[in-house]
Amino acid sequence: MQQRYDQIKIRDLEVFANHGVFPEENTLGQKFLVSATLYTHTRTAGLTDDLTASIHYGEVSAFIDRYLREHTFRLLERAAEALAEELLLNTPRLEKLRLEIKKPWAPVRLPLKTVSVEIERGWHTAYIALGSNMGDRENYLNTAVRALDEIRGCSVRRVSHFLETPPYGVTDQADFLNGCLELKTLLPPRELLDELHRIEQGAGRERILRWGPRTLDLDIIFYDDLVWEEDDLCIPHVEMHKRKFVLEPLSEIAPYKRHPVYGKTVSELNLEL
Repeated sequence: MQQRYDQIKIRDLEVFANHGVFPEENTLGQKFLVSATLYTHTRTAGLTDDLTASIHYGEVSAFIDRYLREHTFRLLERAAEALAEELLLNTPRLEKLRLEIKKPWAPVRLPLKTVSVEIERGWHTAYIALGSNMGDRENYLNTAVRALDEIRGCSVRRVSHFLETPPYGVTDQADFLNGCLELKTLLPPRELLDELHRIEQGAGRERILRWGPRTLDLDIIFYDDLVWEEDDLCIPHVEMHKRKFVLEPLSEIAPYKRHPVYGKTVSELNLEL
């Protein structure tokens, strides 16, 4: 079931800024209209009448105005993406937003009221499995946790204990040290996968033999309740329900997380093995 949020809406905030492909747009500037729908939970503020329990739309409006005036972008797409990211990183209790930037005087030499770009961005929860069976295994896992937490738009929320497990698939190799973590992230799945591969490569990971020895293995197990299937990325992880070394640490930090395909919780899947 998709989580439902309350909404605070800002409509057609006028900002004079210097965005555009042409040099004169960057020099002379022009008016832009910005609308934002802020997804949050207003229940506590509604019960207490306490502004600090909600999102201050005045402060958000001032942030939008200041950010768009102090930065220059050629494309509306880039302006919207950068502004959305900054709002999500700097606004407490903001879970998701829909942002639209309108350009009333687009230089197309045709009768046109506005051109706009509208995007929706937000925080996601991913669960990542970690494994190592070469070298200083614990150090590789701890380094990966720190590396994920240092990525812009990522925050490690919980980390399981690490447990030693026998190898899976190819059994003629050293035992693994395995764990799982919960990650709050702004990255979409494909970009998150790229970051995991980057961290693996930094640890000297070589993809020579499937299920073979490795300094570091990082896998996306869940990403919200997303069901995603491509040649090199399957979410939920296609083998996770068969792997004790995934379910055991995952049940420590997310026992009631429900598999979006099988409909069973992590604890139930773990008990079934």
